[in-house]
Amino acid sequence: MTDDEIAALATGFCACTLSKERWTHGAHFATALWLILTRPDIVPERDMPDMIRRYNESVGGVNSDGSGYHETITQASLHMARRLLAGLPGDATPATAYAALMASPLGDKDWLFTYWSRDVLMAPPARRLWVSPDLTPLPA
Repeated sequence: MTDDEIAALATGFCACTLSKERWTHGAHFATALWLILTRPDIVPERDMPDMIRRYNESVGGVNSDGSGYHETITQASLHMARRLLAGLPGDATPATAYAALMASPLGDKDWLFTYWSRDVLMAPPARRLWVSPDLTPLPA
């Protein structure tokens, strides 16, 4: 994706105008990277939970113990996005960061199962609150 495509996707998410079909694994990470790199007024770890909940509701979704917003996945993804960014040159753009992220293990939507068992990650407590990995710790 280009910087302009990522910006359009992320601003659509923020405005709750992005179609549900476009809110993919890659779109989640593209939006997170764009927010981190271009929106100093937003602290993703603090602000994205409510942003995602609001977006989910705008497309007819429900934030519950079985669907919608997932705290552990959001915070783990932000941690890993920041870790990836720390290894890139300081002038990385959303597009270059996105390309690097998608070429890494994070590009696989099942990357979380390296760290969490499915039973732990998909349980209601992990959806509501941060639950530490039960298989191996996230890299620092």
